[in-house]
Amino acid sequence: MAHYLLTYALSPDYLARRAEFRDEHLALAWEAAECGELLLGGATDPADRALLLFTGDGPEAAERFASRDPYVVNGLVQDWRVVRWNTVVGEAAATPVRSSA
Repeated sequence: MAHYLLTYALSPDYLARRAEFRDEHLALAWEAAECGELLLGGATDPADRALLLFTGDGPEAAERFASRDPYVVNGLVQDWRVVRWNTVVGEAAATPVRSSA
């Protein structure tokens, strides 16, 4: 298993339009969390970006999420991308690496 970061660039009117789509977005996010694909998610402060941390054998779960997310479908997200995140420190690290010292 590996970690994948889904990053959203949010539209300037994201906060003004979010309420209309928030319940559907949160239902999708909690569904992904409950099946073990989505570990963490949320917007930054200020709310110009959002980060969602996925786990899996490949980026497909994150890509599938973005393609179905009402924030993306309805233009609240201007751009999104998925990158593999090589986590090496912490209890949840996908590939833990410890110091040899």
